[in-house]
Amino acid sequence: MAQTSPQTFAVAPGSHAPAAGREVVSSSTLWKVIFASAGGTMIEWYDFYIFGSLAAIISTHFFPKDNPTASFLLTLGTFATGFVVRPFGALVFGRVGDIVGRKYAFLVTLLLMGGATAVIGLLPTYEKIGLFAPLALVLIRLIQGLALGGEYGGAAVYVAEHSPDEKRGFYTSFIQITATLGLFVSLAVILGTRLIVGEDTFKDWGWRIPFLLSVLLVAVSFYVRTRLKESPIFAKLKAEGKTSTAPIKDSLGNKRNWKVILVALFGATAGQGVVWYTGQFYALYFLQNTLKVPFVTATIIVATALALGMPFFVFFGALSDRIGRKKIMLAGNLCGAIGFYPVFYAMKQNAESPAVLTALVFVLVLFVTMVYGPIAAYLVEAFPAKVRYTSLSIPYHVGNGVFGGLLPLIASSVTVATGNIYAGLAYPIGVALITVVVGGIFLKERSDVRLWDELDRAA
Repeated sequence: MAQTSPQTFAVAPGSHAPAAGREVVSSSTLWKVIFASAGGTMIEWYDFYIFGSLAAIISTHFFPKDNPTASFLLTLGTFATGFVVRPFGALVFGRVGDIVGRKYAFLVTLLLMGGATAVIGLLPTYEKIGLFAPLALVLIRLIQGLALGGEYGGAAVYVAEHSPDEKRGFYTSFIQITATLGLFVSLAVILGTRLIVGEDTFKDWGWRIPFLLSVLLVAVSFYVRTRLKESPIFAKLKAEGKTSTAPIKDSLGNKRNWKVILVALFGATAGQGVVWYTGQFYALYFLQNTLKVPFVTATIIVATALALGMPFFVFFGALSDRIGRKKIMLAGNLCGAIGFYPVFYAMKQNAESPAVLTALVFVLVLFVTMVYGPIAAYLVEAFPAKVRYTSLSIPYHVGNGVFGGLLPLIASSVTVATGNIYAGLAYPIGVALITVVVGGIFLKERSDVRLWDELDRAA
């Protein structure tokens, strides 16, 4: 393999190299790729978020019941372990994706996530096996985090490497819908199960059903994904013997690439992570635990806001193809930093009005769509093909897994410690502002990058 040079890592925009050797993907094939990739990724997010959506109930089964507040925080801590380990999953499966292939990597992650989720549905409670119950729960969350750490990068890269350059933001935005769609489906399944079996039965054992349903969803998605081919760009790299043999070393050992990773983290994904989890997860916790909105009502409020907001992922993804990714993402972070306190304050003042609460959560979801809709396209464009899977997965999963994933635990802990129901918002507001400053100064607009040009220059 040729030695990696600075030129190899420079994905220059605006080049007009010959199109020889490029594979043109038909529209029907592209939509099959999007359906299979987005469907599988949605299921993985569904698996991951069931736990968070059921945190209040899980805390009563897997931790001692003598201190409900401590048990709830321990459950959030267990939930957070799955986020903290995501960067390690990004390294493990990013390496697989850059050496073996995008398709193979996200087939493995799908099976890992689905299997781990089903096991939660069968796990004995604290009353039956004592401390082994929370320990097993933590281990399963670690496995889920590792799997999710490899899934997103594979799906985003796979779709982007099939997409035409001028519509990359539009097509990859369908991958961006999957996280919110996964949360929406998890809430819908939980709500449906609760209404069918009844509240008491659901709290007793019915909460296991959404976890067990994962088996069927994963089986369907796995079958669909096995019928896909490898991404044309990676297939060409592999056929020519130009894939990286050490993608982690090539990603982290190259100073130029390190700079791009750090800028992507602090100038894009860290803020995106806290905006995402504030606007969806923390909003749900705030409704249930602070405003004491009944479980079913709170679930319907958030699910409705998510359903109304999902089309805007595509809207802002497509808009980023025309006006660029940077300004939309940074505007979303700024809106979050300015708008979080007033929106949550208004939620407190209108705690008895489900319609107003739904509108306010919808505003939070709009902030999410602005920061999240264009980010897959931006990350794909920021890194070269031979280490793209590994490189983009690192800032994405640190930003979302650490900065975003720890938000419910940090914000809830600050709220409990201070007694101020709004104190926890200081964390997402601060991180979002840091992203606005760093991104405004250092983030480069890359929407005019042409992915095949890199391979043409190397040839």
